[in-house]
Amino acid sequence: MKGKGGVLDRRSSARWRVLLLCAFCFGLGMLFTDRFWTAPDTSNHIMSQRRRQDRELQLISEDCNTKRKHGADKDIMGEVTKTHEAIQLLDKSISTLQMELAAKRSTLELLRSGGSPVTSETSQPRKKAFVVIGVNTAFSSHKRRDSVRETWMPQGAKLQQLEDQKGIVIRFTIGHSATSNSILDKAIDSEDAQHRDFLRLDHVEGYHELSAKTKIFFSTAVSIWDADFYVKVDDDVHVNLGMLATTLARHKSKPRTYIGCMKSGPVLADKNVKYHEPEYWKFGEEGNKYFRHATGQIYAISKDLATYISINQPILHKYANEDVSLGSWFIGLEVNHIDERNMCCGTPPDCEWKGQAGNVCVASFDWSCSGICKSVERIKDVHARCGEGDSAVWSALI
Repeated sequence: MKGKGGVLDRRSSARWRVLLLCAFCFGLGMLFTDRFWTAPDTSNHIMSQRRRQDRELQLISEDCNTKRKHGADKDIMGEVTKTHEAIQLLDKSISTLQMELAAKRSTLELLRSGGSPVTSETSQPRKKAFVVIGVNTAFSSHKRRDSVRETWMPQGAKLQQLEDQKGIVIRFTIGHSATSNSILDKAIDSEDAQHRDFLRLDHVEGYHELSAKTKIFFSTAVSIWDADFYVKVDDDVHVNLGMLATTLARHKSKPRTYIGCMKSGPVLADKNVKYHEPEYWKFGEEGNKYFRHATGQIYAISKDLATYISINQPILHKYANEDVSLGSWFIGLEVNHIDERNMCCGTPPDCEWKGQAGNVCVASFDWSCSGICKSVERIKDVHARCGEGDSAVWSALI
């Protein structure tokens, strides 16, 4: 019994030792666990904060770089625009100088050959102007002229004031009759003495001579006025002078500018129609269309193109239709064709609706009549409903 009890005591004490060792190891493990896990938590927290700060700094840096880049892009685009405008202006200046030099040479050659310039005014200094507007008229159109004077064209002192203050010159353009000093010529002389608003051309009047009259108008106008633009308009068209001046001013810096309502109508081979083209065969097969050109009711050309016509008028071909002739003279040249639809509005209600919408028309007429139908009776109504107001031209920015 005694021996068995000793064995049991030894086994019991061994178990206690094992339990104490396990407890000691557990406590030691807990101690080491507390020390070695708290430090990594703190370190990770600091590292995550640093990473977050780095990301924020990177985002701020990228944002600044992006803003800097956008600012640089804007600066570059601004410089490109300025450079483009400067090149356009230089191109226009060179073109004008070339044309003026050619005009001087042409005049000198004409004088040396015993001829004379187009008008007697060429020996005098040319008058500066912004635009010269030639209102095409005929001997039989006295009532039309009066209707224009009573609506959109200033009279008397105001006409001269418009020329002096705004550089806008307006003249009715007419030549002479086939018979020298006829009653027709004397009637125009008397009308001009009363109104002082004619430009007399060295040209024999006739409906089928409009192409020749157009050449002579531009040549004569260039010899008298040094203008930025030259405009031809028919005497049965309503014009808002302020809108015309504003429209032309937008294209002032461009060289070789041709402005109007561009069209491309059919070439009419039939001899029995109004706008028959005798030289239809030059335009290819029957049914073909003309090249793009401005409709003849109103159009504008820049100084260099008007000078080009003046220099080359003896060799510029004349087609049956005056607007086609003008367009043909610019084929082969570096010309800016400006399709300005505000220069061909219809009569009321068309021009009236556009005006109410804020798009005041430059010119109004009826396509069916190639002008305002019965213009003497109707132009006052067109002016009342589609006119810009008498003060608009004086406030126009040129």
